[in-house]
Amino acid sequence: MSLLTITKLTASVGAEVTGLDPAALGADDALGAAVLEALEDNGVLVFPALNLDPQAQVAFCRRLGEIDHSSDGHHPVPGIYPVTLDTSKNSSAAYLRATFDWHIDGCTPTGDEYPQKATVLSAKQVAERGGQTEFASTYGAYDALNDAEKERLASLRVVHSLEASQRRVTPDPTPEELARWRARPTHEHPLVWTHRSGRKSLVLGASADYVVGMDLEEGRALLADLLNRATEADRVYSHDWSVGDTVIWDNRGVLHRATPYDANSPREMLRTTILGDEPIQ
Repeated sequence: MSLLTITKLTASVGAEVTGLDPAALGADDALGAAVLEALEDNGVLVFPALNLDPQAQVAFCRRLGEIDHSSDGHHPVPGIYPVTLDTSKNSSAAYLRATFDWHIDGCTPTGDEYPQKATVLSAKQVAERGGQTEFASTYGAYDALNDAEKERLASLRVVHSLEASQRRVTPDPTPEELARWRARPTHEHPLVWTHRSGRKSLVLGASADYVVGMDLEEGRALLADLLNRATEADRVYSHDWSVGDTVIWDNRGVLHRATPYDANSPREMLRTTILGDEPIQ
């Protein structure tokens, strides 16, 4: 196995990984285990200038877990989904504008699927301005609470919806847009996720609509306050992409967002998603 060098990028989230042999990615089980361990410790792993081709990316991801194929058809390589605002490359590009807000993937599935375990992005083309990806630890957000706050939040439940996240970027939807959003079922999750590992994190982000049993505005103010505290500048790692970079993040314990970039930008990320195996509980 390659000897990995792991260097912290911030005190709260993110580490750079070097010393990786790209040729070994698809065949080295021990390497996959080492990457998952480093991901648990750091939340986000940055592999600068790895220059993975799509087939190699998918082969690598198979070492990390089961790959999500629900979006196959957008790219010639199964398991690859192009993240771009170019509708000629992604017919669902309009929905990606919601990724400019902090979120956790998989809080509003079409069924009872668990949130994704991890996400891998590789940069094919980058934006001239904007287009960074920012990350903040939801484990860290929970750990920073005082004891009284932890006790107060322990029993709270939050309703998540596609509509909540889409309204942030399209506040005045057409009836057709609204119908499409509401066709996706809402999901009720605990605000505090107790993981199998024993660690706890906060389930926050754009899809979080309201707190069950709490006054609507009071609950939304609480969610906004927790999100603001979780994503204060000193708690965020912002990745400034270069072509060939690959980044992996622990979707179950990390919020992420893209910073805005021009709709006509050539920015294109190739995404592979590792299916989740743990419910929010």
